[in-house]
Amino acid sequence: MKNIKSMVDVTTIVGEPVETMEGSVIIPVSRVSFGFAAGGGEFHNKAEADRENPPFAGGSGAGVMINPVAFLVVTNDEIRLLPAKNNAVAERLVNIAPELVKEIKNLIKNKTSM
Repeated sequence: MKNIKSMVDVTTIVGEPVETMEGSVIIPVSRVSFGFAAGGGEFHNKAEADRENPPFAGGSGAGVMINPVAFLVVTNDEIRLLPAKNNAVAERLVNIAPELVKEIKNLIKNKTSM
């Protein structure tokens, strides 16, 4: 468990920020999945039934999977979420929502001032 704990820290999911020459900051975001399995049993057949301590067999395994999900791009005037997959419609809508709200406010403001 100590080894697993050392693998999971904040930078595993939200990576270290990288600053570009233009001043933008790019932060990688990943999904981390862990899986564990263990099992065991004692052998019981006629020859071993007479033994005081029958033999034991066991095994265990673990796996870790890290998938990139998106990148947060922070500039002077906006924060954008760029999905790692091209078919992420919901993430794209989240990205353009602030721009849409701004445009709608401008349209309403222009209509009321006329």
